[in-house]
Amino acid sequence: MTTSLRRVMSQQVDVIPLVEEDLIWLWHWNVEVPDAAWKKWDGPYFGDVDSRDYYEFCADWRPRLQSGDRALVTVEGHRCGFVNRFEEPPAGGGWWELGVVIFDPELWGQGIGTRALSSWVRQTFRETDAHVLTMTTWSGNERMMRCATGLGFSECGRVPGARLWQGRRWDSVTMSLVRDPRL
Repeated sequence: MTTSLRRVMSQQVDVIPLVEEDLIWLWHWNVEVPDAAWKKWDGPYFGDVDSRDYYEFCADWRPRLQSGDRALVTVEGHRCGFVNRFEEPPAGGGWWELGVVIFDPELWGQGIGTRALSSWVRQTFRETDAHVLTMTTWSGNERMMRCATGLGFSECGRVPGARLWQGRRWDSVTMSLVRDPRL
């Protein structure tokens, strides 16, 4: 293992609750940064739909601060991304969809997203009635599929050509992880 890889792998990655002070940082990455690189991987076929001003953004995000279903990803105490989850209907059915994003491309490929998602999976199984977790992405996002596979997720659904982006058709891909009955 190289020295730089050892240094990155030894960095503390945490998933922590969102607080009011995080909203300006989240707004910056979600709205202010023009052509943010992360948006090219996180459902780019939906387009840039978040053009709200800061107050509208906060009005949407503020009620979610205490839900526990969105959290920050930090490296050595510095914000770098977020994770989210929502329960698929009907409520109480035990199916939760997860997501993770690391905003700054300079931090990609260092295992930060994988460690954050691993922590988020454990938290979700601990804090909810989840029986199965899913992550939905697109066939062009190979890093996300590798990340999920590395954590034990397996492909459970694929809709061929469901997404159109940059003049090309891409598959919608869903990965799943069933709760270990020993947990």
